Amino acid sequence: MEVRPLTPEDWPAFAEWWAGAETTSTSRWCWCVYFRFRGRDWTNSKAAENRAALEALTERDLAPGLVAYRDGRAMGWVSLAPRQDYERLAYSKVLAPIDDTPVWSIVCFVVSRRARGQGVAAALLDAAIEYARAHGATTVEAYPVDTADGRVPAANAFHGTLGMFERAGFRVVERRQWSATTPVRPIVRLELARR
Repeated sequence: MEVRPLTPEDWPAFAEWWAGAETTSTSRWCWCVYFRFRGRDWTNSKAAENRAALEALTERDLAPGLVAYRDGRAMGWVSLAPRQDYERLAYSKVLAPIDDTPVWSIVCFVVSRRARGQGVAAALLDAAIEYARAHGATTVEAYPVDTADGRVPAANAFHGTLGMFERAGFRVVERRQWSATTPVRPIVRLELARR
């Protein structure tokens, strides 16, 4: 498996995989820009607009995320960036900033249906940590789902699981809940040592 930043050169192969049957209908609408824009949802945006927004992000110096490849074919994705790149996070009650620490956020994973359970998300997480470190990050933050109460449907696990983050050295720094009837969302962080 090879993991590398999404670039304009890799866009055609990535887009073909993303739009195909190996991803979910939610990801095919979202194109992983949901957290980058406040107020964008199913009712006021279209897949083509979201696709164009993600493609435009590949032109920046910082990649909008990393792609896992096996035998030259895309099979997984992780979205990461400095927290300020994700406008929705600034306005979220549950995922609002904990403090003024500058963090990079990991907000989403997508793994091909046929590649699930093969360590793709963990490999993407490891690569994301290294990419953030190489680009000056000192702290990485994420918002995983806690599977302590049992399995979570794949469609709800796009943030990654708490166990995966803990195995990578992240620690829970806060737990928040929208209301008494919604799941508790852990917020995890990893402090990066300079190399």
